[in-house]
Amino acid sequence: MNNRMITILGPTASGKTRLATALAAEIGGEIISADSRQVYRGMDIGTGKDLDDYVVDGKKIPYHMIDICEPGTKYNLFQYQEAFFTAYKDIVYRGQTPLLCGGTGLYIEAVLKGYKLSPVPQNPALRERLEGKTLEELTKMLEELKAKSGSIMHNTTDVDSAQRAIRAIEIESYNLEHPTPRRDLPPISSLIIGVNIDREERRRKITQRLRQRLENGMIDEIKGLLDRGIPAEDLIYYGLEYKFVTEYVIGKTSYEEMFSKLEIAIHQFAKRQMTWFRGMERRGFIIHWIDAMLPMEEKLRKIKAIASL
Repeated sequence: MNNRMITILGPTASGKTRLATALAAEIGGEIISADSRQVYRGMDIGTGKDLDDYVVDGKKIPYHMIDICEPGTKYNLFQYQEAFFTAYKDIVYRGQTPLLCGGTGLYIEAVLKGYKLSPVPQNPALRERLEGKTLEELTKMLEELKAKSGSIMHNTTDVDSAQRAIRAIEIESYNLEHPTPRRDLPPISSLIIGVNIDREERRRKITQRLRQRLENGMIDEIKGLLDRGIPAEDLIYYGLEYKFVTEYVIGKTSYEEMFSKLEIAIHQFAKRQMTWFRGMERRGFIIHWIDAMLPMEEKLRKIKAIASL
């Protein structure tokens, strides 16, 4: 197998990381994470980092784009695209196979297509105008902006809080008013493998995994981040586990309400991930889907057979 990149994508709880590391162990690959929240240090349980998955039969699988910035900061697509390309070139230069793995469809599509992006500064006047608006109002504004520009960025997969929606509006507004300069980041050729998990099995695994994460210290992890001085609103910005558990820790919701709302939110998130991946297919990407419930050996055999075509 040559060192052409292989992308392994799928919704949350589909087992894509374990599959990517098992494949990397067999072919001499290195993982590049495509997860918008695993870039943050100290945000481990809530993001499902599962670093134990990067050890296969005692062998450590090298990984990139994990634990690269501080919690509380805002890491964006522009930064990810540049850091991805640095890691990708380094892996290929050393003769290894890059394996892009994750569930953040926008990040995956941006690097495969070579989106031409530019850094977008904060707009204090715009932020002041938007302050106090509800997420529903902000989402409507964002949809109108996207309709004007034809943008496919900022899908509702990742815009699940008012802060995120305001930043998305800021970016879309800037890009509408300022032509994006051309950048020398080419599209990347990649074989794309999708991990397809039955809807009911996915729901079962999501609920089981949520219970495990709460039992294994996710609440203490978030308390620790708050104790380090990271504002609650910054953690809420990251959405999903960090949004709902932070609201519980600061006394805004009960445990039962937190669990119920978070469980529903993760199910909705997984559904939106699949919607994005199906959209990628409509936009011309060929995704080879593999059943998540197959034994690992069978999944690896299928991938290697596809890769040799």
